[in-house]
Amino acid sequence: MKSLDCDFLVIGSGAAGLCAAVTAAINGMDVIVSERAPVLGGTTAWSGGWMWLPGNRLARKAGIIEEAEAPRAYLEAVLGNRFDAGRIEGFLGSAPGMVDFLMENGFQFEAGNGICDIYGDQPGAGTGGRSLIAAPFDARQLGQNIQLLRRTKRETAFLGMPIQAGADLSAFQNATRKPSALLYVARRLARHLADLVTHRRAMSLRNGAALVAGLFALANRHGTRFLTSACATKLIFHDDRVGGAVFATEDGELTITAHKGVLLGTGGFSQNAQMRADHFPHASDHLSLAVPEADGSGLALAQSAGAGFVDDVAAAGAWCPVSHICWPDGTKGVFPHIIERGKPGVIAVRADGKRFVNEADGYHDYVTALHAAIPHGDSARSWLICDHLFIRRWGLGIVRPAPIPMRYWIKSGYLRRAPTLEKLATLCGIDPQLEETVRFYNDDARKGQDSAFGRGGSAYNRNQGDPERVPNPNLAPIERGPYYAIEVLPGSFGSFAGIKTDAHARVLRADDTIVPGLFAAGADMASIMGGHYPAGGINLGPAMVFGYRAAEAASS
Repeated sequence: MKSLDCDFLVIGSGAAGLCAAVTAAINGMDVIVSERAPVLGGTTAWSGGWMWLPGNRLARKAGIIEEAEAPRAYLEAVLGNRFDAGRIEGFLGSAPGMVDFLMENGFQFEAGNGICDIYGDQPGAGTGGRSLIAAPFDARQLGQNIQLLRRTKRETAFLGMPIQAGADLSAFQNATRKPSALLYVARRLARHLADLVTHRRAMSLRNGAALVAGLFALANRHGTRFLTSACATKLIFHDDRVGGAVFATEDGELTITAHKGVLLGTGGFSQNAQMRADHFPHASDHLSLAVPEADGSGLALAQSAGAGFVDDVAAAGAWCPVSHICWPDGTKGVFPHIIERGKPGVIAVRADGKRFVNEADGYHDYVTALHAAIPHGDSARSWLICDHLFIRRWGLGIVRPAPIPMRYWIKSGYLRRAPTLEKLATLCGIDPQLEETVRFYNDDARKGQDSAFGRGGSAYNRNQGDPERVPNPNLAPIERGPYYAIEVLPGSFGSFAGIKTDAHARVLRADDTIVPGLFAAGADMASIMGGHYPAGGINLGPAMVFGYRAAEAASS
């Protein structure tokens, strides 16, 4: 049996694991990162990459100064009886320091200072300054190491090119309307096509892929060792302390001894069908956006060491509405409906033809409302409905705006099209009530108000809409046929239920005693949000902070 020694062993290579590795390595520890997939990055590499990190220096630099108590008050209001004071204080107290630490060591962030918290009517809600994303990363600086990184999720890229929410995405949406946007898009596409010819992949990385690349480069620069295709099969103990793990690798069994600690950051359990059935509502309809390796392996390792499992949460997963994709080459995928739901001129209905949600609210809220609206025993399915003007302006699901053709998506059955709403309802199996629902919505849209669900009534809603649309950026009539529909299912970015931990990411038993030497962060750790979704970036922000805190605790 082969063996290796290190100070700190990280199992899993998403945001939590890589931030922990960077922190530990810069603090002078000998670090090994193991990953069971052949590439690094986990679900983080497929994500939008936004991180909710209140009090960060980029906000302060932009003049956004808020009381330290404001984000705490907001979380206390939203989380209610699931507010975990110790871990929330740990997160909020360390978020600015984590950002400073990474930036002082060369990592680059960009600010999302215009991004609002979701529940703007709650005390302490932020209207900006709490969101960060990794700056675009030129993968050429990695050399051959670029082959170690997971590619951007196919469904959220364009010809393999990642597009970042914000100014980047806005340029693509306005390329046929504004010369400056067209020029920007042309330059991006030209560079990307050249990269495909030379490197056979995107090299200007954005979103979660940029976060992974930046952390990998920094950890690698500080001597971190990386093992891929290494599946942890069991933890090992030294004097009742977790002291490493055994791995199955292509070269046989490998034992890694870790003298200062082991961190689990394997991505949660949302790809484990049995655990979904046990913890997710309407699990048979559920489609996960996580990588296949997010199957609960980290949880199983922790429980073998006596760890507690927290499932007393408002929701067991970080919900997102999704649609099922079948590509021309026969491969299948899952598309997250994040952007288009808040644009003016689209509604969501169930099979009964009725709306059930404010479409411009958070993606987690969409699925929560869908779960609540489905009668017992019925399938948890919904439809996004729009007209021709909308789909050519904004796109719908994987279908891109004009001038990108949509013929394949109609032919494949992903996108349903009909000349009238009546025929669209028949085609989709939706109740004829759809016509009345659209008629009522259109009357409201012309007045600029949504009397049924209040769409456009919050800052978060309005940020999802079209600023050029007045008086309500989220509303426009659906009246220019032909009409279109896409079936939307409940999905998730990852799991919220998970391993019990303390404020330093140390794994706890059910009785709150510490499992010495074992840490957990990211989706393996039970979410500090208690199953709520108060803002975009509440998965990756805490993942980064608790990876940082775990490494700090291990090095002390």
